[in-house]
Amino acid sequence: MKKMRARLIFHFPPLLVIFIFPQVLLARSENADFSRHPPRPIIRTQHDRSDSDPQQVHISLVGRDHMRVTWITDDKHAPSIVEYGTEKGKYDAKARGEDTEYTYFKYSSGKIHYTKIGPLEPSTTYFYRCGGSGPEFSFKTPPSTFPIEFVVVGDLGQTEWTASTLAHVDSEDYDVFLLPGDLSYANGQQPLWDSFGRLVEPYASRRPWMVTEGNHDIEIVPEHPQSFTAYNSRWLMPYEESGSKSNLFYSFDVAGTHIIMLGSYTKFFVESPQYKWLESDLAQVNRKKTPWVLVLLHAPWYNTNTAHQGEGESMRQTMEKLLYKARVDVVFAGHVHAYERFTRIYRNEHNPCGPVYITIGDGGNREGLALEYM
Repeated sequence: MKKMRARLIFHFPPLLVIFIFPQVLLARSENADFSRHPPRPIIRTQHDRSDSDPQQVHISLVGRDHMRVTWITDDKHAPSIVEYGTEKGKYDAKARGEDTEYTYFKYSSGKIHYTKIGPLEPSTTYFYRCGGSGPEFSFKTPPSTFPIEFVVVGDLGQTEWTASTLAHVDSEDYDVFLLPGDLSYANGQQPLWDSFGRLVEPYASRRPWMVTEGNHDIEIVPEHPQSFTAYNSRWLMPYEESGSKSNLFYSFDVAGTHIIMLGSYTKFFVESPQYKWLESDLAQVNRKKTPWVLVLLHAPWYNTNTAHQGEGESMRQTMEKLLYKARVDVVFAGHVHAYERFTRIYRNEHNPCGPVYITIGDGGNREGLALEYM
């Protein structure tokens, strides 16, 4: 047997969804264009810029025509400004944002900057600089209408597998990167969040990354009972703009698609804030404006792999009816480090009105593949 990483592309006209998954193929499949090497250690990237220069730069969508730029500086006095324009080295617009910091045991983060820029034109390349110094970055805004291309990668981590996955994704001219949980696999080691931010910066600074949380992002220990401290501080998503009161669940619209990011590890019972928000959010979907509705979450609701059996069942029993009534098209999950696709399903039975469920849970983390099925 030979381990390979394959690329699967689904055409949901007029959507294009690309996701990268590892699978076991027979040796005769040697023509596959992407191979997965034996396990490698964590990549620990080094900070090689000045204290005032931006590092770990990434962008995310905010509303119809704005982008949030997030970065970190060691210099606690560095300004939270972004200069930007449509020509290299020429910045005819400027925005000032906010900042935060956090501590975790003896670790203290750098200054984390968030600056919202816009309004921006669709399908346009912008050049920008953070904090008034350092390197120039650029990004392309998504289109305002179809077609649009998404990349979905789960359980990313920071290994050589991760690096090869990101390089493979980078070969596609996609519009938005979607990550259904388990980002850095820091597991409480806060410098690994910094390392992860530097690793993904070349990609996350050029296309919007929209993420939701996974179990490895929780980071609760007796000495630090607050969950998701690093995740919420470093990866601020547009939750307020979607009417949510938590960064752990939110939604956004892009090019005729309504995308909902749910939280597998925050309360989801009927009277919970997440349930009530989801019910309200789905009720407001206008299919004339967003004919496609996608949902991303971490723990899959349907799973025939032996790994993580039943971990999404309580959430499924509580929330599945909401997705069914709203005729959600596709649900993407991570967590299980394997690929699996279900037919349209509702309450464990084939149903032509139910969503398609897809598990895509191994973007390169150090834990490897889940190869056993029931």
